[in-house]
Formats: sequence, structure tokens, C-alpha cells
Amino acid sequence: MFVLEFKVEAKTKQYQAIDEAIRTAQFIRNKCLRYWMENRGVNKYDLSAYCRVLAHDFKLAGELNSQARQASAERAWSSISRFFDNCKKKVIGKKGYPQFKKFSRSVEYKTTGWKLIDPKTIHFSDKKEIGTLKLKGTWDLGYFKQSDIKRVRLVRRADGYYCQFVLSCDVKEDVKPSGKCIGLDIGLTSFYTDHEGHQVENPKFLRKSEKRLKRLQRRLSKKKKGSKNRQRARARLAKAHLKVSRQRKDFAVKLARCVAHSNDVIAYEDLRVKNLVKNHCLAKSINDAAWYQFREWIEYFGVKFGKITIAVPPNYTSQHCSNCGETVQKSLSTRTHQCKCGCVLDRDENAAINILKKGLGTVGHTGTFGLDPINAWGENTSTFSEVILSKQVISLNQESPRL
Repeated sequence: MFVLEFKVEAKTKQYQAIDEAIRTAQFIRNKCLRYWMENRGVNKYDLSAYCRVLAHDFKLAGELNSQARQASAERAWSSISRFFDNCKKKVIGKKGYPQFKKFSRSVEYKTTGWKLIDPKTIHFSDKKEIGTLKLKGTWDLGYFKQSDIKRVRLVRRADGYYCQFVLSCDVKEDVKPSGKCIGLDIGLTSFYTDHEGHQVENPKFLRKSEKRLKRLQRRLSKKKKGSKNRQRARARLAKAHLKVSRQRKDFAVKLARCVAHSNDVIAYEDLRVKNLVKNHCLAKSINDAAWYQFREWIEYFGVKFGKITIAVPPNYTSQHCSNCGETVQKSLSTRTHQCKCGCVLDRDENAAINILKKGLGTVGHTGTFGLDPINAWGENTSTFSEVILSKQVISLNQESPRL
């Protein structure tokens, strides 16, 4: 399954109707969550049945499509089930107890309540009176069957409204094997360093935009609360943040696609970013680098192109010598790896070689190609990419149509 996204063009009254539908979906989700809190033993089917009660008791809930109400209840149950899973797994720290939503930005329809008039026009038929919306984008919905569209979302962002289509289709693409493998060491000085010593510069989009963001934030803080000027200042700040996030996504998508297209085996560090950002000295830089987003797209394109992607434990990849295997202790400030065996490498290049070796050991490659990790490539593997990955990205809405 993947997602196609279009910009929505409509009249002011229709935008207001979309906002009302989003508020109603938020209301139903919060009501379902309250119902679960006050009644012991409630399951997802009880929440779905409770939607009918809400539609009878509240006019605004009855105006929303029945399946859109059920989708809102499913969102509530998703947060509940995630909380139960964290409790069962005994996750350290907070378990993520479900919270009430204050600022929802989307409403989701299933298979009813909407109809495609043509590939660039959609009509919503519930009592919210959203009506007919024009879709602006490069994707061609006429290529897909309407039965392939499982869900439709209306999303509000800082720069307008968007319509997302969730399709159940095969996204695989045939790509000629390159016969290459690559090990990637993610960092802050350079975005990544591969096992051959090639580096990609860290773009640092947030750092470069920080001066402008701070200026917009100061202007917002000076405006009177509740005024029109404050709303406009808030919108300008939101658009600036949205631009930074889109720059980061575009960089991650293009780079991940290039790496997956050029290599048959990709080994990278299985970093726990949630733990790394606890270091307050590096938290902003780590979030700005968006390592996990890059990893998600590597895994997505690995499935799409039929490539093998391997998440390697990062333990001691920087400390072990890639030539002899000895442990060479070094601090973060030490950027050069020097070993007694005579191996002198950049710290990140040494780590990338170790990551590739671990990755190739994971897939169980066959054949002997010497000690050089670049040539340690076997055509026969004991596992496939679907087995290696515990989670695959199924969203295509951020993939640039220019690629």
C-alpha cells in the first residue's frame, strides 16, 4: 500500500467545511477515548458501535460520514493498543498513555462518502457539504482502479489543504542488478560516509534557516493574542517550518533512491534516535539530520527495487579496527582511526567498513573474495529483504514526482 497526495483547490466555504469535518473527527476520537477510560474492558468493536450513539446524540457527529466516524474511532483505538503494547513489552520510562487531541489536522474517509468524478476531481457526499474539490498534482489517478483506493484523507497544512489517496497496489519496480554493496556510517560532520571513504555533506537545513525562524518567532510573540495580525504571523512561522521539513524530506528521498538504485546490498546502523536525542548538546543537530527518515526511505526503496537492506547493531563499529579486529578506544573528538597493525583511516570510513562486514555476515553470503569488504559479495543469500526488515515504509506521498 502507498499514498498519493494532491493539493486541493476550492472555495472559502468548502475550506470551512473541511475544517468542520476535521473538528468533528477530533471530537469523535476524544469521545471514544473518554468512553474507553470510563468503561473497563472496552475493545475496538465497542468503540466502533459507540460511533452510532454519538451520531444520534450529537448533530455534528451525525453529519459526518459513518465510515469516517469509524476511522476516527480506529485512531483512538490505535493509541490505546500502542499503550497496551508498550506495557506488555515493559518499555522503560513513559508508556504513552492515550491523550486527548487538541489540534487535529486531518479527517479520513474509507470507501464511502466520496466519489471520483474524473482523475482530477473528487466529490464528498456527506452532510458536511464539502462538495466537489479540484485536485492539483502530477500523479494520474486514472491509471488505478477506484477499488484500489482504500482510504481518502483530507489534510490541513500551513500552506493549504491536501487530499491523500491510500492505494492497495504493488510498488515493486524491476531494476538491473549492479553487483555492488555498500556500508553506511551516519554522522553529523558528514551526513554519511561509505566503506570507500566517499562522503555526503550534511545539508543542515534547520541550522541554515534558524536566523529567519527566530525573527519570525519574535514577531509572533509581539502580536496581541487573538488578533488577526497574530494569526498572520503564526501562519508565516508555520510556513517557514514546513519549508524546512520539506527540504529535509526531499533530500532524504533523493539520496535514499540513489543509494538503493546503485547498490544491491545496503548495510547501515540500527540507531535508536530516541535515545540519542537525550544528549541535549547534540539533540538539535541529530533531529536536523533526520537519520531515521533516511533509513525509512532506504528500506522503502529496498522493497521497491528488490534490494537487500540490513540494519546492523552499531556497537563498537567505530572502536574496532576494520583491518585486524583489535579494539582501539577513541573519543568522539578523535576523527582518525590509528591501529598498531598500521591501519590509518578516517574514523567514519573505518566504521562503515565494519558495518558492511557485519551486514554481509548477516545475509550469509557465499564464496571467498579475500579480506577486501568491497569484493566480499556473494550472489546467493539465505534471506530476503522482506525477512530482514521488521518494518517497511508504505507511504509514497513524500516521494518527489521529479525522480
